[in-house]
Amino acid sequence: METNNHKIVDYDAVLDAKFGKAGTPERTKAEDEAYAFYTGQVIASARKEAKITQSELARRVGTNKSYISKIENGLIEPGVGLFLRILNALGLKFDIVKPMM
Repeated sequence: METNNHKIVDYDAVLDAKFGKAGTPERTKAEDEAYAFYTGQVIASARKEAKITQSELARRVGTNKSYISKIENGLIEPGVGLFLRILNALGLKFDIVKPMM
């Protein structure tokens, strides 16, 4: 693993060193937090692209601005129902498809 010139040969080794091996509680927690942050960033980006304020998005989906802010900052993850309402309010589509074999 090389990091002093920003070339990472084995990213799993970096994650193992920082958060523990895959499957450990520490690694699972870090991965969950990363997914929550990423989800929030996707929602925030889509909201801004749609030129909608947090307050307006909250109104459209039946929650409050503070809750939308927490979602966008990755502090909490919305439940499935709220997530789908957010996508709908932002004009986004969510598809569940079976992978092709």
